[in-house]
Amino acid sequence: MLLLRSRYFLLVLLVLVLLGVSAGGVYAFDKSHSDKIAKGVTVGGVPVGGLTPAEARAKLKAQILQPLRRPIVVHRAAKTWHLTPREARISADLDTTVDEALARSRQGSLLERVWREVRGQRLDARLEPTVTYSKPAVVRLLHRVAKSVDREPRNAKVTIDGAGVSSVPARPGREVRTGALRRQIRAAMTDPTARRTFSAKTTRIDPKVTTADAEKKYGTVIVVNRSAFRLTLYKRLKAVKSYPIAVGQAGLETPAGLYSITNKAVNPAWHVPNSAWAGSLAGQVISGDDPSNPIKARWLGVYDGVGVHGTSDDASIGSAASHGCIRMHIPDVVDLYDRVPVGSPIYIA
Repeated sequence: MLLLRSRYFLLVLLVLVLLGVSAGGVYAFDKSHSDKIAKGVTVGGVPVGGLTPAEARAKLKAQILQPLRRPIVVHRAAKTWHLTPREARISADLDTTVDEALARSRQGSLLERVWREVRGQRLDARLEPTVTYSKPAVVRLLHRVAKSVDREPRNAKVTIDGAGVSSVPARPGREVRTGALRRQIRAAMTDPTARRTFSAKTTRIDPKVTTADAEKKYGTVIVVNRSAFRLTLYKRLKAVKSYPIAVGQAGLETPAGLYSITNKAVNPAWHVPNSAWAGSLAGQVISGDDPSNPIKARWLGVYDGVGVHGTSDDASIGSAASHGCIRMHIPDVVDLYDRVPVGSPIYIA
């Protein structure tokens, strides 16, 4: 192996001598190229062959470091966030990489280097500079974006009170896809050719209670305003009809609060309460076709013997006249009956 190598050197030397290059000339030729990087050497994809270290550093600064020091920009709708070079503390160790490029160029023996130069042979050496940046600065940028863009989902909310039925519609939330954005930014921090403007993509977060859920749950609601002697029917959170009513008299007031329709009946029997006001009828059951039955046409049970029903005493409507129940004109209670399913909320204010 040593013999072959020696013969190779002698052959190279002989060729150079035949070309008119003396041994001293060989040395001088190599010396003249000692401060230049060999052809074929690249740093970060930038060719630096034939340049002095100073020239190579200037070229790399312009084509690598300066592009890396452009700000990172993140957009979302009309909002924009920046990560400045100062915040990012981007640095590229160009000096060390240029020194390595020159060292690679000087590898091999004197004759090998001269022979390579004479032949115009390229040295295939691809170097990458060490680029550093502040990872916490990237995290802070992502935090600023997320803080501004992220939004918690809002559940639909329904309020039932004396004023009626009010609702707050559901609203989906959103969350920045910080993982994907982080990867994009980190890749750009070390690649001078990468784009440095990004869009903050988001993920939709659905609320647990949608507007449709609320409309379904509160598809039918009754609100009774005792002081105004009105019963209002709501469908899908909207008032659709209002009826005049009578409510309980003093001492036998219609109970206030939120209840639900527990049962319904057509031409119901009257189960007379064991109360003093019932007199001799107390505890009896009066059939629906009995003229003495005050519950006319329809019954919608509410709470503890209290319900909504028709009455033949039309003159009592618009006053506090009942023994606790909610009275309606017969045509009105017939109309209401078919609109209200069992289980519907009823709020008595």
